Amino acid sequence: TRVGHPILATRNSTTALTKGTVGGGAASSTSGATAGAGASAAAGGAGAGSASAASKDDTTEAKDSSGRPLVPVNKNLGNVKAEHGAHPSNRSLSLVDMYIDTSEPTENVGQIQFSMEYNFNEMTLILRIMQAKELPAKDLSGTSDPYVRVTLLPDKKHKLETKIKRRTLHPKWHETFYFEGFPIQKLQSRVLHLHVFDYDRFSRDDSIGEVHIPLCQVDFSEKNNTFWKALHPLEKNKCGEILTSLMYQPSTSQLTLTVIKCRNLKAKDINGKSDPYVKVWLYFGEKRIEKKKSEVQFCTLNPEFNFSVMFEVPWERIRECQLNVTIMDHDKVGRNEAIGKIMLGKAGSGTSETKHWSDMITKPRQNVVQWHRLKPE
Repeated sequence: TRVGHPILATRNSTTALTKGTVGGGAASSTSGATAGAGASAAAGGAGAGSASAASKDDTTEAKDSSGRPLVPVNKNLGNVKAEHGAHPSNRSLSLVDMYIDTSEPTENVGQIQFSMEYNFNEMTLILRIMQAKELPAKDLSGTSDPYVRVTLLPDKKHKLETKIKRRTLHPKWHETFYFEGFPIQKLQSRVLHLHVFDYDRFSRDDSIGEVHIPLCQVDFSEKNNTFWKALHPLEKNKCGEILTSLMYQPSTSQLTLTVIKCRNLKAKDINGKSDPYVKVWLYFGEKRIEKKKSEVQFCTLNPEFNFSVMFEVPWERIRECQLNVTIMDHDKVGRNEAIGKIMLGKAGSGTSETKHWSDMITKPRQNVVQWHRLKPE
């Protein structure tokens, strides 16, 4: 038994059975003749269906709830991504906006292979966690003890887990999980979250990497969809991104900043959205000179502002001024809250911000456009 682990699941070779009910649906975890232990959870919330996990050894044939063998198809479908602007529903849009990072991983933390199938008769999602490769070493021995935690977002309370694979950077799990009682419409409003951890016996388990799969983007008419997905390192303080344009006119001493739009902003409201607006401060050194702000864009994580501000800055002082650009969340009742910010200037808040400012100076009278990652306030 794993002592002190956040998921109270048995991790030895004995049979384990855990049951619970959510809205009348039972969530259970069983092990077969040669199986290790499983984990259990109820997915979704009241009336949203249930989840069960059946852990199988590599030598045990995995079957779905109808008794059909699950034979993974060896095809690489690459990344699961929506086309730009294509969202099946508002609910899917909010989940995708909240959880999906379409950018490339900031560092290589390995890849994970898994397959999915949907049993339309049983209203059951069948997920098979197959293997991972090229994981980073987290232990002094140069290896890791990886396992996978499975969640169907937005439900974060209930989680399923694979077994731990000891001392390996290329683990093979071949474990099958069943998410029962999900009509296809409800399932397509969920996001599958796979989070790979390194087990640590004496302290908190280390995050290796994660991946999010919006199920509205998976074609369940195909049997045994199999994917290889690059893992993304966990970014606890991810706030979103901002697209800005800078231009300086030396002849008129006019500095123009345009906040074009933002994407994947952090949700601040209980409906999974935010009410963002832009606040801009002009600084000379450490002194705040002037403030301007935009109109509020309600109920969105991908606002389009096209908000331009102009400041008079003499050429001889352009290198000592800075622009603090903060994305705020408007609150009708409480205090407005910062979502994230950037500092544009010679000493900017990051490499991209400093380069953007330098490009503006070396390219006078031109609009210089660049994306930036928002930093926490």
